[in-house]
Order: sequence, then structure tokens, then C-alpha cells
Amino acid sequence: MAFFKKFIDKICDDDSSKGSKGRPVETAYFGTVKPDPNFNAQNDAEKLKKAIETKGVDEATIVEVLAKRSNAQRQLIKEAYQQSTGKPLADALKKALKSDFEEVVLALLMTPPEYDAFEMKRAMKGLGTDENVLSEILGTRSNKEITAMKNTFKEELLDEQIKGEVSGDLETTLLALCKVRKRLLFSIYCNIDDGLAKSDAKALFEAGENRVGTVCSVLIDVLTSRSEAQLCKIFQYYGNFSKKGLAKALESELHGKFEDCVMTLVKSAWNKPALFAEKLQLAMKGLGTNTDTLTRIIVSRSEIDLLKIIQEYKRMYGKTLQEAILKETGGDYEKILLTLCGTQ
Repeated sequence: MAFFKKFIDKICDDDSSKGSKGRPVETAYFGTVKPDPNFNAQNDAEKLKKAIETKGVDEATIVEVLAKRSNAQRQLIKEAYQQSTGKPLADALKKALKSDFEEVVLALLMTPPEYDAFEMKRAMKGLGTDENVLSEILGTRSNKEITAMKNTFKEELLDEQIKGEVSGDLETTLLALCKVRKRLLFSIYCNIDDGLAKSDAKALFEAGENRVGTVCSVLIDVLTSRSEAQLCKIFQYYGNFSKKGLAKALESELHGKFEDCVMTLVKSAWNKPALFAEKLQLAMKGLGTNTDTLTRIIVSRSEIDLLKIIQEYKRMYGKTLQEAILKETGGDYEKILLTLCGTQ
């Protein structure tokens, strides 16, 4: 947890995404996937059709086309393919491909809200629930992203599905995040309320470290209804009340999946790229690789902050993310992940 403390001051007091008055300014692009300047949807659709129909399937062309186009461009390719063949591109690729490579390709064809919804549904499907996926998606997405994801559920209600899968404090936290409360208080100009940060820090201390047993309702309310910049300021002021800091206090007070969810919210506020770098490392650590996590993070962050995640991974683990992917994966799956990382 120590590495996250290094970023608090930088994120809260020297945030390059804010102007001198706390107002958002134009920021650099940190995605690894960029729109193709010579894009032609019909040509790409034809390339994919030939690649799919080629004996043995031309996976290299599929990678070259789909991993080097923006998501918006892929949606136009889907339309062009449907018009020219009368069949959905996803269905054709599903029949032609298999295994982890197929999973990445199909993920690339979904819009970001569709992919988030797909992953949420998969995490709650069948016996058992992958609570970490629920916490990751709801804990790191913006209000706009969560609203868009909820809209893709159509007549299904995300809130009701969560109620049927989890319980207790974890349920309360996830449902609060579903209500799109986070960032509402200070979202217009990213202003930080210094007085509220001080009172919130004291409230967190009084509800946890300074008593026997934790009043989780206080913790949940603060973490799910404050902007990330506001949370950073709260974490700073928490040091006025505690020598161990909020992260260590939470680790000693909480446990299980609720602790994992809370720590996701805390780490996401401190340094989101570092959080994703840590998740990628855990997905490739030890025997076996969690390809679901690997695919989800690389695809979903490829047009947001994957460059920053790659930088954080190198800083935190002394090797590049690409080196880790080369070691832990292989074949076409390896090639498409490396392409999405901008190295092919």
C-alpha cells in the first residue's frame, strides 16, 4: 500500500487535469489505440470478410484491423459488414475464432457501455459471483460511464441483479455506486471543499480507527459520494488524526470482499492507473493467468489511460507490461494484447 501514498500530494495539489482555479483544462491523450486517419469502413469490412473465409482464418488481418481502429470506427465496420453480408460481424467471428483470442475480438466489437454491462452480467452469471469484477467496474467508472452501462441493461435492472447476488455492506456500497452519487458534489469544476474534507476525515477516523468496531455506513457514504479529487484531500487530512493512515486503518478494520471493494475505491482515487497496474500484475502472478482480467483491463482502458497504466506497471514492478504479457500468454491472444498496448 505504501506506493499509493507517493501520489496523494501530486494528484490533489498538482493535478495536471485542472487549471489554476480547479477548472478542467484540455489534457493529453493517454490511450494506446487511436483512430486510423485513413479509415474506410467498407474496405475494413471486406478485409475481415476475406480473413474469416480464408482457410484456417487469417488472424493476423483480424488483429491488424480491429486492434488498430478506435471503438467508434469498429462500430462503423460492424455496420458495413452487416450491410454487405447480411450477417452480424460478431456472429461470423464467433464461429471462426476460439478461446482467449475470440474473447478479445468480441470485446473490441462492443461499445464501452456494452462491454462493461457484459462483464457485469458475466460476473453474476451462474453459481457464484465474482465480486471483484463488480467492485472494479463500479468503483473505477465515472457517473457518465455507469449511467451508460445501466442503460444497456434495458428492461433488466442492474440494482436488482446486484441485490440477488451480494449482501451486507458490500451490497450497500455497490448499490450506492449504482445510484451515480459519486462525484456529484464537486463535478462541475472539480472544486475541492476544504472544510468538508476536514470534517469527512474526522468522521472517518471517529467511525473506524478511534472506536471498537467500524461504522461502515459512514465509510460507505463518504467513499461513494465524493469526487476522486475530494477524496484525495480527505485522505491527506486523515493524517492529522492518525499516524497509520487511512489505508492501513482500513486493512486492520475491514475484511473480505467488502474490504476489497473499499480499497478499490481508495486506490482508484489516489492513482487509478496504478490500481489497474496492480490488478494486471495479480492476474499474471503465480501459476496460471487470469485472462478474463487481463482482457477486460487492456480492452476497456485502451482508449482511456493504458499508456499511464503501462508506465505505472514499469515503475511498480521493474519490468514492462509487454514483457509480462510475452511471458504469460502466447499465440494470437498475445499478439492482439501487445497490439492494443501499442507495441505491434
